[in-house]
Amino acid sequence: MTKMRLGIIEYIDSAHYLPEHETCGIVHGHTYKIEIVLEGEKQENGMVMDFYIIKKIVKEILKTYDHKLLNDVLPFPSAENICEHMHGQLFEQLGFPVSVKVWEGHGKWCELNGFE
Repeated sequence: MTKMRLGIIEYIDSAHYLPEHETCGIVHGHTYKIEIVLEGEKQENGMVMDFYIIKKIVKEILKTYDHKLLNDVLPFPSAENICEHMHGQLFEQLGFPVSVKVWEGHGKWCELNGFE
């Protein structure tokens, strides 16, 4: 068996504010680019995991965040906390080591790499 990494990119639009933050304490929105990479062994069918299944699971999880006020999901929805929250859900649902990279608009990102 060969270990490989598979990746997909999805987008969500969400609003948030960072309580008591000087500039980001006012409700504002971002288009978030979400990069998800999973790692696993290639199976006898020639795939680690079907992209269709990966996308289905990811889209279901991202419904928690898409077109939502993220403060209703997390008390302090920083890029770091969003990334960590998504990572936990994705690891649980996908069943593989996973890396999550959350881009907050252009040029700003946070990554939680779950590979050893």
